[in-house]
Amino acid sequence: MEQYKKEFIEFMVDCNVLKFGEFTLKSGRKSPFFMNAGAYVTGSQLKRLGEYYAKAIYDNYGSDFDVLFGPAYKGIPLSVATSIAFSTLYNKEIRYCSNRKEAKDHGDVGILLGSDLKDGDRVVIIEDVTTSGKSIEETFPILQAQANVDVVGLMVSLNRQERGKTQQNALAEIREIYGIETGAIVTMEEVVEHLYNKPYNGRVLIDDQMKGALDAYYAQYGAK
Repeated sequence: MEQYKKEFIEFMVDCNVLKFGEFTLKSGRKSPFFMNAGAYVTGSQLKRLGEYYAKAIYDNYGSDFDVLFGPAYKGIPLSVATSIAFSTLYNKEIRYCSNRKEAKDHGDVGILLGSDLKDGDRVVIIEDVTTSGKSIEETFPILQAQANVDVVGLMVSLNRQERGKTQQNALAEIREIYGIETGAIVTMEEVVEHLYNKPYNGRVLIDDQMKGALDAYYAQYGAK
């Protein structure tokens, strides 16, 4: 496994973003782990996070795109931090854009925050994690209603490697349904490989009991 992936896994743990236990996901699934990008709260954390995303996006999609779209609410700081990192690392000005949950009818009116979307814009969608593809189902109509844009791809920080509405991996399903590329900084398989029965900061996050819970979860929801 690449060193930067190991560093990113430990970064998620250090920031209390990746946790193990019992959680109910937005999809309704009961999961033994949870990934919450809302726990990145300091300037240094967001700086590093933006750099990880920028590198992953550059490696997967290059720099030939115009807008980073972060769906509300967690996608807002992700799109901002990553657009800053892109400017710093690659000297490329990428506009950031996010949606509001409710359209604003005064001042900066409309449903969008940040940049407007224009016909022909090439867009990369940025999210924390995709479990069932539900969020993309909500995001695509928003983009299509604003302008005739070309969605280059989707980048998430963690590929949970579980099925969406079919037996496919949720990211693979998104590729098939929407015809866009998908990528992740790390996969859950890589997380388990790095943390299983290995002490980190004085504790073992994935011991045999947790590994059993993960195996049971993937027996039910894992992608074939």
